[in-house]
Amino acid sequence: MHSIHRLVIVTMIALGAAQSAAAAQPDTATKGLGAGIILGEPTGLSLKGWIDRDSAVDAAAAWAFSGNSSFQIHADYLKHVFGIINTGDIGGRLPFYYGVGGRVKFHDERNGEANTLVGVRIPFGLTYLPDNEPFDLFFEIVPVLDATPSTDLRLNAAIGGRYYF
Repeated sequence: MHSIHRLVIVTMIALGAAQSAAAAQPDTATKGLGAGIILGEPTGLSLKGWIDRDSAVDAAAAWAFSGNSSFQIHADYLKHVFGIINTGDIGGRLPFYYGVGGRVKFHDERNGEANTLVGVRIPFGLTYLPDNEPFDLFFEIVPVLDATPSTDLRLNAAIGGRYYF
């Protein structure tokens, strides 16, 4: 249980640092703290804070529905690669992103026992950043390697959006 507390503390520190660093960025689409929703596996609330023009930290507090319903939190460090996809007439930017993070899934019932799962996330996705607008839209696919109480590989996928303050 101590590893869960450490993960929560590290997540809060990382989001606070990301928000502070992001506040100094001049680009509307890559500054501030964004709050919104994530839909899919998992479904819930999503936050994202930009560290610099290419890096961000995201997190979610959400329900995971695979197997049985369980509450989970996760946080990821993300790198964005701009210029791969041209948005043409619709404008804005559509960077590819990848990263690494952690997940804690509470009270996941397996074999009649309630377990807390702790694992590593490796997100890959696309995020749409419209020109001069304070929101984003995203799609991601995330392999998750649960490390405790047993090793298991799962795949999550979600869409979502955030408004930046």
